[in-house]
Amino acid sequence: MPKPTPSANDDAPETPTAGKGRATPTRAEREAANRRPLVANTKEARAAAKADLQARRERARIGMERGEDKYLPARDKGPQRRWVRDYVDAGWHISEWLMAAMLAVILLNLTPIPSVQIWAMIGLWVYVLLAVMDMVLLSMRVKRKASDKFGAARREKGLGWYAAMRSMQMRFMRLPKPQAKRGQYPD
Repeated sequence: MPKPTPSANDDAPETPTAGKGRATPTRAEREAANRRPLVANTKEARAAAKADLQARRERARIGMERGEDKYLPARDKGPQRRWVRDYVDAGWHISEWLMAAMLAVILLNLTPIPSVQIWAMIGLWVYVLLAVMDMVLLSMRVKRKASDKFGAARREKGLGWYAAMRSMQMRFMRLPKPQAKRGQYPD
């Protein structure tokens, strides 16, 4: 194998160049290089951003319906709130049908018979009182059972109110969706 022939520059030591070896860009050149639109102005970029946002919202909606802590609002997060949701969803509650009773009274008030209207209103007020009593009893029961399960010192505030408000919603309208079937109370 032949040896490479030494050139005239090989003997000379390398001299470092002064500075960085290129011209400093002007301020206008740097600003021009950094300038870009704040919002993508191409149709494809807008469509991609919209599709991405829609996909993230759909993931969050499904996660919230399933009761995943990552997607729940602050009022629904935590193991104690999950336990209360399961406890409420496992039972039957009078207050769950309060909206349906109100709708029935509205329809009965459309009749031209005054005695039907009066008895419908009286019936609604009796139903509201029963629903409130059911909510109060549920609240007390949830607080007592949560204290037994999680400890009185560690029990979160507002569990009774949370249970009462959840029991007032119709089962199919509750968010997060019920995870427990009726009669399957959590331990």
